Amino acid sequence: MANRKPLIDDDGEVREITAQDVALFKPFSALPAAERKMLLKLGKRGPQKAPKKVPISIRLSPDVADGLRATGNGWQGRADDALRSWLAEARKGRIGGPRQSHG
Repeated sequence: MANRKPLIDDDGEVREITAQDVALFKPFSALPAAERKMLLKLGKRGPQKAPKKVPISIRLSPDVADGLRATGNGWQGRADDALRSWLAEARKGRIGGPRQSHG
């Protein structure tokens, strides 16, 4: 076992798994009960730390949806922040008024 090549190199890259590696694999059921229990816990999230967000369905213009998605990962959070900011301003009476149709 000590002669085996590590699966991960110094740069953190995972090497290709060989037939020799596969021959050493064990089925999950062959692991000790304590290890099975620990591994099963790894895949589960803990309780929600922040207030949950509410899933909604909203219809946006294609250019708006594309623009939001084009900002990359986290675009939904940024949209949430922008809407929250808009609501704060609307509550102060700085913005608002009748909704104008845009198509």
